[in-house]
Amino acid sequence: MSNAPVNNGRRRFLTAATSVVGGVGVVGVAVPFIGSWNPSARAKAAGAPVEVNVSKIEPGQLIRAEWRGKPVYVVRRTDETLSSLSAHDGQLKDPNSEVPQQPVYATNEFRSIKPEFLVALGVCTHLGCAPTHHKGDFEQHVAGVKNGFFCPCHGSKFDMAGRVFQSVPAPTNLMVPEHSFPTEDTLLIGVSGGEA
Repeated sequence: MSNAPVNNGRRRFLTAATSVVGGVGVVGVAVPFIGSWNPSARAKAAGAPVEVNVSKIEPGQLIRAEWRGKPVYVVRRTDETLSSLSAHDGQLKDPNSEVPQQPVYATNEFRSIKPEFLVALGVCTHLGCAPTHHKGDFEQHVAGVKNGFFCPCHGSKFDMAGRVFQSVPAPTNLMVPEHSFPTEDTLLIGVSGGEA
């Protein structure tokens, strides 16, 4: 053992300096570790609501948005299309949307919050293909029906409310995602709600 006098000031300084360096090291390791628990930006985007400006959609026009990696069809239906929806109820598998393929607030003859706008996943309920929108020439697929969706993969047919016709492979109507209209011109896909 040394007989040299103990320098308590130096000892306190070295203890404090070592503690500070150790604390910085712990924080340096902990921050990225805890940050890794949060979902990635890509994961957040995959489930995040999608905002669509509907003010520029012309009557009869379809636009596509992407939500959770799937296409969403947004169609501004004309008055003529809306008035013709009930004319072919007898040809549909589920004309009253009894199978819950839509939120409760969209369980109506239009399958939407605002009758003017159809908001539906552009994914066939048979095997997941993308049905094509036929505007004015759908009668080649269903007599007496001018507008609708036709799935080229296996021939499933849907009307302008996304309801499936009988005698096709698709078992149910197109899915209607949760959506809302926070303003007159804004559609929010992925957030349940109502109309502005």
